[in-house]
Amino acid sequence: MASRASSSIAISTLGCGLLAAAAVSLACGTALAQGVAPPACDAKILQRCTPNAGDTAWMLTAVALVLMMTVPGLGLYYGGLVRRKNVGDTVMTSFAITCLSTVLFAAVVYSLAFRPGTPFIGGLDRLFLEHIVSDIGKGTGTPNPLAPTIPESVYICFQMTFAIITPALIAGAFAERMKFSAMLWFTGLWAVLVYAPVAHWVWGPDGFLASNDTYIRVLDFAGGTVVHINAGVAGLMCAIMVGRRRDTAPAHNMVLTFIGASLLWVGWFGFNAGSAVTAGLQAGMAMLVTQIAAAVAALTWMMLEWVLWRRPTVVGICTGAVSGLVAITPASGFVGPTGAFAIGIAAGLLCYWGCTGLERLLGCDDALDCFGVHAVGGIVGALLTGVFAVEKYGGVAGALEGNIEQLLKQCVGVCIVVGYGALASLAILLVVKLCVGLRVPDHVEREGLDLALHGETLQ
Repeated sequence: MASRASSSIAISTLGCGLLAAAAVSLACGTALAQGVAPPACDAKILQRCTPNAGDTAWMLTAVALVLMMTVPGLGLYYGGLVRRKNVGDTVMTSFAITCLSTVLFAAVVYSLAFRPGTPFIGGLDRLFLEHIVSDIGKGTGTPNPLAPTIPESVYICFQMTFAIITPALIAGAFAERMKFSAMLWFTGLWAVLVYAPVAHWVWGPDGFLASNDTYIRVLDFAGGTVVHINAGVAGLMCAIMVGRRRDTAPAHNMVLTFIGASLLWVGWFGFNAGSAVTAGLQAGMAMLVTQIAAAVAALTWMMLEWVLWRRPTVVGICTGAVSGLVAITPASGFVGPTGAFAIGIAAGLLCYWGCTGLERLLGCDDALDCFGVHAVGGIVGALLTGVFAVEKYGGVAGALEGNIEQLLKQCVGVCIVVGYGALASLAILLVVKLCVGLRVPDHVEREGLDLALHGETLQ
């Protein structure tokens, strides 16, 4: 009863804190909106920014597909991997992160990540989504230069789904032992302090890792660095800070994991092909290489298990498919089928090692292999993008076409994201630990988080 009471107090405190933060942000945003008029639309921009019905229809579909990846996809995938007594907390975490990330993205993250500002952080002209263009053709505002043929509202929804799934991936590292209130605090702070700046660096209109001229251009078509490396490194920090589980057990329901992985696979077409932001040739190639890489990685993982352990498993082949999807993500708009085959094989081999040998070397308990799949897979994909990029597909040549410099740029980008993500995530975790604590008490962990934290159990 004491643990329930303390959890209720922590959650209530969190709710009050979020409401207070929202009120302060709203006041600041209102003041800013009153003092800043909507920017005028340049005539040259308008000529090439008329909404295209086909692009808009495809992007609306992509939004639904990517949202499906988190709820229900990731929730079921992770829910099947944990023990029965923690399934409710696991799926609730995915759902709660979806809600919290939506609010934060609309309030501040979109503006900081995807609006012009500085090379390191975006501007404030879209706080609480003020001044969204409602009719590009009539010049009521400046369209987002990253998506000139679709309404800004659709682009916001699409990028919002990325901001939702990224912190939800991190939850796999600390599953079965982190306080629910601590998870919410960490997610909120991480979204603003880590996800927003990294997204701006790599995808922002003036980010220093997205520039062709002033700085360097890191190729990341759909989120190898912004989503997967970022989440995987944060997951490793969480696993280290929270500590090992008291006891472990095999996945309690492989069917849930199979269903979740299947939803992730289908949703990933929106993730990768949708990142073309048009219904054109690049989207088609991104979809093709996504399918190839996922299948190749799944078969590679299956064969490894078969050879090493004499039995292929459902969880194994599903994890292999996800690793292939992760690795092809940064490359999907830049490589062709040959590159997809190579990336799929590399992902199957190296992510398998990441989930077994590397995590053992690091001595951490990454419960659901967030680091081994997403950080390792993201690094593999980001680096191999610099090798297999084909100029006729994505406009940039890779090392195999003589552009060795691009591989070096990919290495620099990976190192920057890993370094910043690790340090910033660790700092946030230390603050949260001091304020509300990170880990549930021993008796709660033994009883199960479902009953102790939420008053529910799986029948």
